Amino acid sequence: MAKHRRQSSTVARNAAAVTAVAAVTTVVVPTAEAAQVVVPGTGISVEVAGIENVQGIANVPGIDQWIPSLAGQGGAANYSALVEAPKVEEVKTQSVGEAVLAAARSKIGAPYVWGAKGPNAFDCSGLTTWAYEQVGKKIPRTSYAQAAQGQRVAYQDLQPGDIVVFYSGASHVGIYAGNGRVVHAVTQGTPLQEAPMGNMPFHSAVRF
Repeated sequence: MAKHRRQSSTVARNAAAVTAVAAVTTVVVPTAEAAQVVVPGTGISVEVAGIENVQGIANVPGIDQWIPSLAGQGGAANYSALVEAPKVEEVKTQSVGEAVLAAARSKIGAPYVWGAKGPNAFDCSGLTTWAYEQVGKKIPRTSYAQAAQGQRVAYQDLQPGDIVVFYSGASHVGIYAGNGRVVHAVTQGTPLQEAPMGNMPFHSAVRF
């Protein structure tokens, strides 16, 4: 009668685990070259075809104890192929003054008509009144009242949308456009335009 060597239960379990790994891996990549799989601390090893080619196996912690040929091949996961999330551009909020200026500029080329306050024709204070109405602000109708009731602004502190007053009697107004320019309804026969402030004598400036 043949003699049989009795294996410990631990060795038997490890051998069964290796056999299972071998079976599964062989099904996935049956044509790949075999690599040695070692059960640590038992002296048991088996050749498993294609196990080195299993995606990500080299990064498994302690894998080099089971598959010595993978020693030193592990590394941190590489996420360079991931698509970066699109950058969200900062949305600039338009100030009230900028909105007033934009409204005034939208009427450049409209005719001057004394006493008109838009939307198709304007006199100087009619334009300023209409532009402020577009942002929900009600201001005095005449150039004199606008100059008297608005918050006074120094020349060097002008901001787009401020009302600039001209001539000694505050008889003319326009919307400050920045860079020393003003949008205004000039006079009969001249369409609404943007022009240098220096074309007229500066009186004062106000903000509502």
